[in-house]
Amino acid sequence: MSEMHLMGAAMRAGELPQFIDWLAADHRDLEIQDPIYPGFLDGDWQKVAKECRALLESSGYRGRVGIHAVFDGVDLSTHDVRIRAAITERLRESLAFGAEFGATHAVIHSPFLWFGSPLVYFAPEISRAYVRDGVHAVLEPLLPLAESLNQTFVIETIADANPRALVELVKSFDSPRVRLSIDTGHVFIMERTGGAPPDQWVLDADDLLGHIHFQDNDAHADRHWGIGDGRINWRAFFKALHATGASPRMILELLDVNDILPSMRYLTEQGLAR
Repeated sequence: MSEMHLMGAAMRAGELPQFIDWLAADHRDLEIQDPIYPGFLDGDWQKVAKECRALLESSGYRGRVGIHAVFDGVDLSTHDVRIRAAITERLRESLAFGAEFGATHAVIHSPFLWFGSPLVYFAPEISRAYVRDGVHAVLEPLLPLAESLNQTFVIETIADANPRALVELVKSFDSPRVRLSIDTGHVFIMERTGGAPPDQWVLDADDLLGHIHFQDNDAHADRHWGIGDGRINWRAFFKALHATGASPRMILELLDVNDILPSMRYLTEQGLAR
């Protein structure tokens, strides 16, 4: 393999002091996830954002930083105009939070959660189009703001099995402000139903791939275990990643942040990432 990818991590703002030295030493990718927690955007999020900015600036950190936008109750494909307006506003607030400390990516969740299967890729086309239209109605009003803030929406795999529908959705925006995100654990679970394995998702995403959530699991549930604690074929995954030449955000998203450094040791010892 060529030069190993540099890994970063996701965490809450309150956990950032624990990892700031590790992050800043090599300017690793960082994702602050506070907006996903209920009530956060209704509280003093400006204070939290300023604290993040101060810590990043004082450490000399110059890496790629982003956020996980709100997702609880968020169906990007909704066609209910009042609910759609509420979702757009919540996403606008998420972007505003990230803008306070220079975030340049915002994770949102795939809308393809129903009537799909590995063999029937969210067919017929009229079903996929219905979802795409809903997502465009939610996100398009936000794209000028994302552009002005230098932020990119990355749409994360959730219950997706066949890559085609999500790849089509990202392509349909024809915008550098919308890219695809792979959650390795999510797609590994869907492989049990006949879905594409994690490495195939990388190959199918190709240059649309902007972000990866790294987690391991047993394909039974969404464990978010440390890397090496589950059954994902990491060598195949990184081989595919190198084959595409992509440079996505590389984010360890683990249930326990104390698994971040052990996961890094595993990946380094395996010669896969650093």
